[in-house]
Amino acid sequence: MMQKLAKAVSFLFHPLLMPTLGFLLLMNTGFYFALISFEAKRVILLIVVMSTFLLPLISIGLMLFSPRFKLNLDKSSDRIFPMLSTAVFYYLGYYFLGKVPIYPIYRIVLVSSILTIAILLLISTKWKISAHLAGIGGLIGAFLALSFRLNIDSSVLLAALILVAGVVGTARILLGKHNPIQVYAGFFLGFAINYLIINYI
Repeated sequence: MMQKLAKAVSFLFHPLLMPTLGFLLLMNTGFYFALISFEAKRVILLIVVMSTFLLPLISIGLMLFSPRFKLNLDKSSDRIFPMLSTAVFYYLGYYFLGKVPIYPIYRIVLVSSILTIAILLLISTKWKISAHLAGIGGLIGAFLALSFRLNIDSSVLLAALILVAGVVGTARILLGKHNPIQVYAGFFLGFAINYLIINYI
């Protein structure tokens, strides 16, 4: 039962879904940049879902089922090609967002995601680190930085995200995908990159 629940949590909060979740939260919070038209939100979400979820998912699926790629995503080195292709698609999303007349924060958030993937990619050449926790840690870092910069109380949202991070971290450990150090490292990597970029750019 616990294993099934842990798998469900890992699926619901998969790293590829974190940008979409982050953008949905950006568009439905008390921040001033949430005040954009429904049409603009629809276009932004279409770009984000395509570039950060659907295209990377299709790419990884093709790698897993292709005889030319013998991937075992439990090995850190086998995550290099999926992460590299994901970073390329994220950059395409960043490029197309630049064509939409929106607040810069949306592109900045995607930049921080691209940088997070790039550093995860470098680390994965030598060591296995939790991309799941990097994703949720990035959301926490981003919204904490926005709260400080704009002087808006986001304590409820942050508390909910921290709770989710704890649940996801526990799920990854229960599934045997990571040890606690890899979970903590992923979280603090995602948190630090997103906090610093959004707070200082």
